[in-house]
Amino acid sequence: MAFVAINVLTVPEGSGSTLEDRFARRAGSVERAAGFERFELLRPVEGTDAYLVYTRWASRSDFEAWTTSQSFAGGHGQASARADSERRAATGSTIWSFELVQVADPVAGPVAGTAGGPAGGPVAGTAGGPAGRPGHES
Repeated sequence: MAFVAINVLTVPEGSGSTLEDRFARRAGSVERAAGFERFELLRPVEGTDAYLVYTRWASRSDFEAWTTSQSFAGGHGQASARADSERRAATGSTIWSFELVQVADPVAGPVAGTAGGPAGGPVAGTAGGPAGRPGHES
């Protein structure tokens, strides 16, 4: 079962661009980790000041193996090795963990409510659309 880890970062006011720059220059070794599927850095827009670091893994054991690897230690050791004169980009961190239960991907073809798709209704051939609904006669 897919596993998602979200690192919730407390970022002091004015430090967001520093955090983003550091992530842009990160080592990138997570992309080569077994079971790694996706990384996203999410900037807050409203409702919170926290940045979210989203990672998706094939399994929880893949994520745990990454967190105990030398690559993880090396990448995260960069933050603690910074000179005292360098501003900290994040002052706190909390990990949220989730198992993936459902996923939806975009549907190919016209979108409901747009030109070419039924107004406000499902697109034909999709779940809930005429061709994809059991017992519905076309």
